[in-house]
Parts: sequence; structure tokens; C-alpha cells
Amino acid sequence: MKGFKKIGWFTTARDEAALELLKIVYDQIKRGFLNLKIPYVFVSRELDESEITKSFIEFVKGEMDLPVLTFSALRFNPELRKRDIETWRRQYHEEVLKRLPEEVDFGMLAGYMWVVSKEFCEALPLLNLHPALPGGPKGTWQEVIWQLISARACETGVMIHRATAELDEGPPLTFVRFSVRTAEFTLLWEEAENLLLKFHLKGLKEREGEKNRLFIKIREEGVKRELPLIVYTLKYIAEDKIDFNRGDLPMDLTSHVDTYLREGKFV
Repeated sequence: MKGFKKIGWFTTARDEAALELLKIVYDQIKRGFLNLKIPYVFVSRELDESEITKSFIEFVKGEMDLPVLTFSALRFNPELRKRDIETWRRQYHEEVLKRLPEEVDFGMLAGYMWVVSKEFCEALPLLNLHPALPGGPKGTWQEVIWQLISARACETGVMIHRATAELDEGPPLTFVRFSVRTAEFTLLWEEAENLLLKFHLKGLKEREGEKNRLFIKIREEGVKRELPLIVYTLKYIAEDKIDFNRGDLPMDLTSHVDTYLREGKFV
């Protein structure tokens, strides 16, 4: 492969989605769509911490033939983590950096469940996925959806941004947007609005929680856009169409993602 960029892959490997994401990127590298190489996959768990993690590591090593590095975050100085999370974060990621076998152009946090240290971000450009538009709600994907419902939002999206030590605060690189006011949302908003008027957001969360149909629909629409957004972002970075230091970001990749959803393939 000529002129490829090297990407370090960082994950906690805590669910099947972590492997699915890596497999899609790996497959697109194999078919030549992504001009990338993955020199290593870093897992912030050890083989024996969960069956899903064990399956992930064995598959990546065996089927993908990729080097896997493991270093447990949970087992690293747990007393310090409880007492001083900032110091623990810095020390843990210092150890991670020592273990990385070679330099890469950038890293991808893909289901990596730990906030990275400032020093780690400065040593290695890191990308992260956040389920909102640039300037939109912050927090977990659940918190984002509740904020959207509370605000009676008309649209939302997914973005990829530079990771920083401040959660969800890094500069955005790419995004995809979608409406939550199309015809298939109308009845769901009416149902939610009736509950919001009677019980407010707190009551809606207590009565239905994440089983609320509007909540589920917003999540579904976001999730199906995450993988194609990641793939197209990686493609543009690999082809130097996205420069981390350029001033014309973030780049709107909605048309690319919509094409993928329509045709079922990357073009």
C-alpha cells in the first residue's frame, strides 16, 4: 500500500458494536476504499475481564491478524482512581503511551470508555464520535436524546471531533445531520408531548425511560449513521482532504452518508 496513513485503534471492547465497527473499517481497508493501515489495536481491558472482550481480542488476532495490546484501566491503581481521577488519568495514559509499539498519524477512539489525559491528546491526535451536531447537546448518548426531547428539537446528528481532556469539547471535524420531524416521527412526538405536558421530562423518564418510542427512534436514526460517518471521515483524512489544523472544518458529510444508507455500500 503506497502513501497510506497509519491509524491506532483504541477501544474498551465492552460490546459487540466495538468489533462491528473495527470489522467495517478493516474490510474497507482490505478492499482499498480506505488508504490506511492499522499497526495496532489497543484494548483498555485484559483478556479475562469479560467474555465479550475475550472474543474481541481472539477475533482481531486470529481473523484480522492485527496486533492487540491490552492494559487494564480498571486494574491500574484503583485506589488512586477513586481518590484523584485527574492524576490517575494522566498516569494511566502515560503507561499506555509507553506500550504503543510505533508512531501513528492519528488514533481512533472507538468505544473507548475512558476520558483521555491532556498529555495523551497532545502526544497523539485522537478522533472521537459524539451523537450530536457541532454545538449540540453534550454528555452520553442517553443524555443527548433527553435534551433533544426536552428542547422539542427539529434536527440532530452525529459528529466526529478531536478528542481533548474536556469531554465532548474538542474541535469538530465532520458531521451528519438528520431531521427528527419527518412523517415517521409525527405520532411519536405527539405521544411524547402528551406525557411532557402532564408529567414534564422527569415524569416521562420515570414512566417510560429508554423504552419511550420517540427516544428509541432518535437513537436508531443516529446509530445507523455512525458507521458510514466514521468510514467517510477516515477516507477523507487518509486522502488529505481533511487536515486537523485547517480552518474550514467541520465538513458536512450528510450527502455521503445518505447515499450509503440508500445504496447500502460505500462509493
